Amino acid sequence: MSDPNSPSITRRGLIAGLVAGAAGAVATVAGKPSALAQPTLRPPGAIAEEAFLSKCIRCFQCGDICPNGAIVFKGLESGLGEALTPHIQPRSQGCTACMKCTQVCPTGALEPQSADPETVPGTVRMGVARLNRSMCYSYDEPARTCGVCYRACPFPGKAMRITMWERPVVDFDQCIGCGLCEQACIHVPQAIRIIPNSQRGPA
Repeated sequence: MSDPNSPSITRRGLIAGLVAGAAGAVATVAGKPSALAQPTLRPPGAIAEEAFLSKCIRCFQCGDICPNGAIVFKGLESGLGEALTPHIQPRSQGCTACMKCTQVCPTGALEPQSADPETVPGTVRMGVARLNRSMCYSYDEPARTCGVCYRACPFPGKAMRITMWERPVVDFDQCIGCGLCEQACIHVPQAIRIIPNSQRGPA
């Protein structure tokens, strides 16, 4: 379930919120910066951000079919260009890589992806996990073994491996950016975060 304090909304609460606040929302968001200035973690199969925003028709089918409830929708405060588009908040709920959302998108904003665990790593790319070793319990001195992120990873040994003291090591070429490691991290704030494609840069 999404954080109740999050600005994102679910489809259930969407209509009531739009009816109640639509009149004032246009004026409020008119001065917002472009959605491209605020990188967002999109569902698997999402095409390049500018093209995604053009193709996505805000039909909510991807969120409806997501069995993990990981896909939520942007609110009007995100700006008119990005409002009502799907995204994932990994700290609240990560993606299980079932790829069902990519099969129902009617416009190609999400390109169809196979859910075969043998082919998903290295082909699907939502973002990449970045570890802050200074906050990770397993990298403490003396080390306190944790390994929670590794056990949450759907592709252990591929997207992530562990070394002595259960110290996680991310393979940037295999990580799909599902966010399950960020969701599972017991450090507050989290020691591992997903960097969306649009702000990823070099590994």
